[in-house]
Amino acid sequence: MKYISEFRQPQLAGQLAANIASIADPNRNYRLMEFCGGHTHAIFRHGIPGLLPDNIEFIHGPGCPVCVLPTGRIDNAIQLAAQHDVILCTYADLLRVPASGRNSLLKIKAAGADVRMMYSTRDALNIARDNPARQVVFFAIGFETTTPPTAVAVLQAAAEGLRNFSVFCNHVLTPAAMQAILDTPQPLAIDGFLGPSHVSTVIGSLPYRRFVDDYAKPVVIAGFEPLDVMQSVLMLVRQLNAGQCRLENEYTRAVTPQGNLKAQGLMREVFVVRPQFEWRGLGLIPNSALALQPKYAEFDAEQRFRLPSIQAADVRGCECPAILRGLKKPVDCRLLGSVCTPENPMGSCMVSSEGACAAYWSYGR
Repeated sequence: MKYISEFRQPQLAGQLAANIASIADPNRNYRLMEFCGGHTHAIFRHGIPGLLPDNIEFIHGPGCPVCVLPTGRIDNAIQLAAQHDVILCTYADLLRVPASGRNSLLKIKAAGADVRMMYSTRDALNIARDNPARQVVFFAIGFETTTPPTAVAVLQAAAEGLRNFSVFCNHVLTPAAMQAILDTPQPLAIDGFLGPSHVSTVIGSLPYRRFVDDYAKPVVIAGFEPLDVMQSVLMLVRQLNAGQCRLENEYTRAVTPQGNLKAQGLMREVFVVRPQFEWRGLGLIPNSALALQPKYAEFDAEQRFRLPSIQAADVRGCECPAILRGLKKPVDCRLLGSVCTPENPMGSCMVSSEGACAAYWSYGR
């Protein structure tokens, strides 16, 4: 299949591994953060750490939107379904994320709440059309990649006058999280970033320029296939060896400097940047999430149902917050593989298909 098999050739992987090994300085360590959870899974699925020198370390970042959603927002969604008798529509990953009291959307669904798994925003709109007497809430989540479809759903609902449709918006912004990681009082020793793939197809490569200019951190936007990741590592190692700090784009077949201008226009039309938003593990980050524009307030579930701000603690002993900050790895969590498994998750990092704990469980036990 085009653009898949070409980037999974074992012979080329061997050549890239040899090139990296030949230029990696044995007297230094290379600490590279792959921001995106999709990269974490690609790295472990294809056994990339075993192909690289031991002094090249991958640090897992907060690039999993389900993982970084704080427990209080899951509690809000449970309130919507259990107390307001709405039809709550959301993506599958969110159903099993632990909420307060070890509750979850899946558990309240089993108890009778009308929670429905969906594959696209079109599904949520169709449910609203088919149930005009019921309020339908789309539990929207994701980075910039999934934000334009939510914008389209709001515009479609407004055009049709679907007054029984609203959005519980939890879309968050990638560059703000990268900046928060670098702005912590005791910042991680990160030598360079593997920039996100799908997010960058929407926002382009230019938003990462600030990390090169202001923080002196090289960024290479990397594709998701194994050869993409290895080529991006090679590019970062070359920069670091030369004492350079540049923004490079390995994923040129999909990412442009400006990104998808139409998608960006849809986002600007429907959303406004929140002054601050809570991220699991990172706390309150300014200008890091989106809310609906005031002109679309009637489709804002937070306003329609007057949802309170809930502060909730994570499961005791769960290291998801530290893993999302890059301070720990899943193997540092004493719950991993004992009480915390995909069938019985203690934290969001084990639930999501982009979570670091799920990657370790599936490919790196």
